[in-house]
Amino acid sequence: MKPSLHLPLLLLPNFLSSVQAWGSLGHMTVAYLAEHLVAPRTEVYMQRILNNPSAPGYLGSIATWADSYRYTKDGRYSAHLHYIDADDSPPWSCGLDIERDCADDFCIVSAIGNYTSRLMDADLDPYQRAIAAKFVVHFIGDIHQPLHTEGLLRGGNGIKVRFAGRNSNLHSVWDSAIAEHLIGGYTPRHAQEWAGTLLSDVEGGVYSPLVERWREEISLGDVEGSVMRWAGESNRLVCEVVVPEGGWEELQGEELSGEYYEQAIGAVEMQVARAGVRLAEWLDLVAGGDGRGEL
Repeated sequence: MKPSLHLPLLLLPNFLSSVQAWGSLGHMTVAYLAEHLVAPRTEVYMQRILNNPSAPGYLGSIATWADSYRYTKDGRYSAHLHYIDADDSPPWSCGLDIERDCADDFCIVSAIGNYTSRLMDADLDPYQRAIAAKFVVHFIGDIHQPLHTEGLLRGGNGIKVRFAGRNSNLHSVWDSAIAEHLIGGYTPRHAQEWAGTLLSDVEGGVYSPLVERWREEISLGDVEGSVMRWAGESNRLVCEVVVPEGGWEELQGEELSGEYYEQAIGAVEMQVARAGVRLAEWLDLVAGGDGRGEL
């Protein structure tokens, strides 16, 4: 029997792990960016749900909670909710099938739907609504990390590489190493600064012409369809950017902080920006508005 998505959860401190999706830097940056973009009513709504009136930080401070929880005894079941495993063949063929790839309807796609519903349930215990909010914030970040939509060698965890002279694996490189190499750290201050840069790119910079497209077809009336579109977009990047034309074997044992990094960093930045924009839009809809935030 699969674990229940409705198990009571415990608030626990954050524990850093090398296999956190996007790492702490990426997740906090997505959340801080969303804080800048949500409508005022959404800020009030989420601060009330989370019982955290601080700004900035009411989303950024809880963005990595789900990664902490998954490594606890009570939270082990939730590890499977951070990804969907595409049974495809990158770089030659990428694609997701919800029936095939979301085993027992227990993956990140179903989790976003479930916890969004719980977040919106006014009859649910406030504590459980806060937990649901933390999962939603985290999972919308996760689904924009390409290797969280890929089954190849456990989402790249089995592809051993090096980055900046250190042993690593492809999944960890995409989670953390590329972003931290770009920004120069992984603290909340680094995340806030990166979010500020991405905000400028979204509001009037390089991403500005793309924002409306990123927000297209986001609907709480079709949660699975909305989330699968995001997942499919991430999965396509596995074929286009993550895995080289000759196959994953070309990466095994290689140093990725040079040419590979230069080819990948644009996709990492765009995915973090997309996640922040979409998280803000999603929370605006959850809070009872019509979306489109403050842009």
